[in-house]
Formats: sequence, C-alpha cells, structure tokens
Amino acid sequence: MLTAARLGAAALTAALLTGTAAAPALADSPSPSAAPAAPEGLYGKGDPTYDGVWRQSLALTALAGAKVTPADSAVSWLTGQQCADGGWPSFRADTTAACDAKTEDSNATAVAVQALIALGGHQDAVDKGVQWLKANQNADGSWAYNPGSPGDADSTGLAVNALFAAKADPAGVAKAGKNAFDGLALFQLGCAAPADQRGAFAYQPKPDGALEANTLATGQASLAAAGGKLPVTNTNRTDAAPKALPCADGSAATPASGSAPAGAPVAHADSAEAVGAYLTAQLAAGGQHLMLTTPGAAPTPDYTATAWAALGLIQGGHPQQAAGAVDWLAQEGVTWTKGGTDAAATATLLMVAQAAQRDPASFGGDLVAQLTALGPAPKAVSAASTAAASSAPAEEKKDGGIGQWWLIGVGLLIGIGGGLVLSLQRKRGQKP
Repeated sequence: MLTAARLGAAALTAALLTGTAAAPALADSPSPSAAPAAPEGLYGKGDPTYDGVWRQSLALTALAGAKVTPADSAVSWLTGQQCADGGWPSFRADTTAACDAKTEDSNATAVAVQALIALGGHQDAVDKGVQWLKANQNADGSWAYNPGSPGDADSTGLAVNALFAAKADPAGVAKAGKNAFDGLALFQLGCAAPADQRGAFAYQPKPDGALEANTLATGQASLAAAGGKLPVTNTNRTDAAPKALPCADGSAATPASGSAPAGAPVAHADSAEAVGAYLTAQLAAGGQHLMLTTPGAAPTPDYTATAWAALGLIQGGHPQQAAGAVDWLAQEGVTWTKGGTDAAATATLLMVAQAAQRDPASFGGDLVAQLTALGPAPKAVSAASTAAASSAPAEEKKDGGIGQWWLIGVGLLIGIGGGLVLSLQRKRGQKP
C-alpha cells in the first residue's frame, strides 16, 4: 500500500505545516478538471484514481467495528468495483467496461475482502476475491501489487490478512510448493542482519538480494506475521515483552523453537515475536512513533507505519508495548487525518482506537462522527456509538472543535500543495 507517492504526500504536508515548502509551479499542477470527481457513495472527496477501493474498504471495515450500518450506496459502490474474475482495481471509473487484468490490485482486493467479511452478507464476492488472490500468488509464495510483478512485503502481508479473515489457512495457500508464510518470510530480516535490524521487513530485496529494513513494510507485515486481519479484535495479552529473534550467535535468548543459523529464513513460529521486538525497540527509540525517511527530505513522523505497528503488536498479544504508540496517535493523529477529512487515515486511526479498546469519541476527536461525515449518511448508528460520543469529556469535545478550525487553516495550505501531491500520486509505478 505504500511507497514514494504516499511518502511524498506526507513529506509535502509536513513541509507545508512548518512553512518550509514553496508553492509548486503552476506548470507542474494538473488542471482540476483532470481529476475525476469522487463518485456518490464513496468516502472522501479527493481523486479516487489511486486509492478509491482502498479508502472505501478501510472506511467500511472501521465503521463495521463501530457498529455503524453504512448506506447501501457505500456498500454497492465497493461491490460494484469488483471485476468479473474476482479481483479489484485501485479504482474502476467505468464499471460497464471489462477490467484490464494487469491493473487489478492485490492490495485493493485484500482490503475489500476484509471489508465485506466485516460487513457480512457478501459471501459470493468474498469467495471470488479469495480465489483471485490464490490465482495470482507468485511461485515463491508472495504477492505483488499488480499480477505478474515481483512480490513485496506489504502486498504479501495484506493478502495474508485477507486469508485469515476468510478463514483460509495461509499455510495451505501455495504455489509451486511455497505457501503464503514462505512468501512473507522472503522479506523478513533474519540472523544474517545486524542484531538491531533482525525481525524487520524489507519492502523488496535489493538487486543483489540483500534485505533492508523498511518502516511501513515492517508495520504492515507485522499484522500478518501475528496472524491478524482487519479489524483487529484480539484480546490476548502476553505480559512479557516480545522475544528477539533467536540466533546461533547467542545475541538473543533461545526459545523453544531453537536458534537459527545466519542464512536461514525466519521461521513462522518466530516471525511475530521477532518483528514485535524490533518494533518495540524502534518505537522506544523514536518517542513512541516510527519515522519516515525519504531521500532529500528531513525525517518526518510516519503515522501510517506507527498505526500498523500498533495493530501488529496488539494482535501479537503485546498491547502494553503498543500503548505508547496508541497514545501518540491519539495526540498527533489529527495531523495525519487532516482534521478528520482523510478517509483512509481516519478509518485506520479508528481501527487503532478500537483494537486498543480506547473510546473513539475522544481519540483526538470523534472518529466515528468524522468518518461518517465523509460518506453517505449511514442507515443506522448503534446506541453504543452514540452514547460514547455524547459522554466524551467536555475538554475533549472542545479539542475536537479546535481540530475543525485547525482543519480550515490546513486546508488552505494543502490547497497550495495539492497539485504537487496529485502529481506524485500519478507515478503509477509506486503505490498510492
């Protein structure tokens, strides 16, 4: 789900907020008419070309967890995007035309499957989506963003999440003798890496085969390594901190699974604990959030990676190690969500609050109200959600109001840089 396009957008937003970014040249900005308008039923008002299915799926999953019954138009928009072969593209402008199989998107398919499972009542579409994922698994067990390309950790992790949601054992989903867990292990740094990098995930191997830790790949893959899906509902708790990867050099304590030689892939039995230990150390070193580093730009907080890291730790039974990141997201997430106007970010933040068993009505604002406001009016909102919103402390409600005024100022700044952000998003070789 990530790469330079989203990273570039995040870096630009941070620069605008600090006043360090110049307005882009008009020649670099696409005409506003070039971007398709957000269709009826879709959450969020921005150009859906690269993330329509992604943000809709996250929004519907998060609202299902909040016991909100979405409008029929919101659900039918998502089901209407599905292709005849079962996959989903990032966005399908003309649903009457046949899909181009090369543009179908494993990330969109994986989150759409999870959203429809969370909503219930869409088994045929779910079954077709799962079959598409199985059909488009690579021979090494991994998944690529688009079929026919080399696999990556983010796409593989999301596919594994969807398999867990559909109750399809990833160990039994295989190509050429390599199952989904084998595919995920291709990207995890093992005992050959420096001790402080072990357990992390690379996005893809370098040309020479070396693995380099990638922040978002690690955060997203951690949920799959821990056996999780969206939404995260795990309530198991392990009092001990995650165990570092056991290696034959004696750099970590050896659990029951034994120790691994330097060149061996990380065993699935050790994968979740290893990435959990890595993330715990990174969060502690970074002030309870992960950092985004892009060439030529100053490091900035990586909200998306931090959110997925929290979800992975909670799924792995380590909510206490996730608590600092959850607190940081509650305090700082309004920047990420643009005051509750970014549908994907708001939905992800809502799922973090739900997984951490925090009140979403006072998690840097009323997340359920913010998210529902970005789409068609829901059919029903549970009494529990309404009560939670009305019972938020007065000071927290006041903060939510401040966030709306903050949004107006940010909106002006984002407008200045919007053309450059859209230009970055149109680098189709990267994920939105």
